[in-house]
Amino acid sequence: MEKVFFEDYKAGEVFVSPGRTITETDIVLFSAFTGDWHPLHTDVEYAAKTPFKGRIAHGMLGLVVGMAALFRLGPYVVLPKSFIAFYGMESVRFTAPVRIGDTICNEMTIKSLLEKDEKSGVIEAENIIKNQRGETVIVYVTKILAGRKP
Repeated sequence: MEKVFFEDYKAGEVFVSPGRTITETDIVLFSAFTGDWHPLHTDVEYAAKTPFKGRIAHGMLGLVVGMAALFRLGPYVVLPKSFIAFYGMESVRFTAPVRIGDTICNEMTIKSLLEKDEKSGVIEAENIIKNQRGETVIVYVTKILAGRKP
């Protein structure tokens, strides 16, 4: 399952992360770290009056936790040993709320492999973060710059 080079990936290949439960502590720490204390995330009374009917996690919290969950598959699975750089992220959509107590996981599918030059290539992947009910909560596309086989 370990990957070394760009060529070790195949279009259509799927990786599924382990689950990770979002906690009250996650929200408090994320709020403190970012300075985003919006009452939708931190005020029970305020959040109860919103369309969500309760507090929800920051969208970016769900994104970073879901994205990082893939790294629990191993050090050279979603990023090869020849990893050069995070090349970009596109089409981020927050399609449903992540709530305290939700367990999220990331299903990443390799969409395409683009040879950049003789030394590097771009691995494009669709990421779908789902909750424990199988509901899609966040969707985005990543691009990774990786080394090619010599």
